[in-house]
Amino acid sequence: MTISVGDKLPDVTLVKATESGPEQVQSGEYFKGKTVALFSVPGAFTPTCSARHLPGYVEKAEELKSKGVDEIVATAVNDAFVMGAWKAANNADPVTMLADGNGDFAEAVGLTMDGSGFGMGKRGQRYSMIVEDGVVKELNVEAPGDFSVSSAEHMLGQL
Repeated sequence: MTISVGDKLPDVTLVKATESGPEQVQSGEYFKGKTVALFSVPGAFTPTCSARHLPGYVEKAEELKSKGVDEIVATAVNDAFVMGAWKAANNADPVTMLADGNGDFAEAVGLTMDGSGFGMGKRGQRYSMIVEDGVVKELNVEAPGDFSVSSAEHMLGQL
């Protein structure tokens, strides 16, 4: 079942990519007490994700924060090392990378996709959400192959 507006995020283990290495976090605790602009990409370093999705959140970080966002978080079914390298390669300092290496978070929110036709296996769909104190306030799921409603620009219009 796909998560909906008003639902509490599921409590699963994610791995935060930090300068000192991977750090396990529990999503239930991590999203508590703050407003988070969360976006998911099918894969770090993939074309749309690297050329448009991540750069949009980096570019609009200050605007998002001026509208009440405490943290911008990217997630993907990649490991923390890949997510950390993606962050460094894109100068994405304003974005926290939470790796969902096993796809547990994507599965728990009901937003998986089958990328096996591209040699990618099970992945998370492209989406964004505004999360307040662990509860989904806005949810924007892209149609396959699209990139519009999960963008930073779209999210700014929702805040």
